[in-house]
Amino acid sequence: MTILLVTLHVMVCFALIVVVLLQSGKGAEMGASFGASGSQSVFGAGGGNTFMSKLTTYAAVIFMLTSLSLAFISGKGGGSSIMSKAPKAKPAPMGGMPLQQPMKPGAPATAPAAPGAPAAPAAPATPAAPAK
Repeated sequence: MTILLVTLHVMVCFALIVVVLLQSGKGAEMGASFGASGSQSVFGAGGGNTFMSKLTTYAAVIFMLTSLSLAFISGKGGGSSIMSKAPKAKPAPMGGMPLQQPMKPGAPATAPAAPGAPAAPAAPATPAAPAK
């Protein structure tokens, strides 16, 4: 069904393009570009119901119907998906990092040293004399 609609839709697209391009414009003569189109009515001299205008209308209606039908069919969605068959992802391992423990009341607020990091040098007990 979908293949038939797509094929009809593409054929109507090309037919609509050809029919529109074959029509002559409302002001096709040279005087119309300068505003001298007093002899033409709103729909042209022959009226609005020419064969080409009817063909354009029919092609446009079929184009709209096939467009809406294809949009409705594509929006239904199937019941299966590639992602529904995919394995569930496991959480990443912690990598040996210790969990942070909550601080105990009354404990000093010091940051724990990172594992493998060098210890900070101790501050000197007496300040050094300034050099002169």
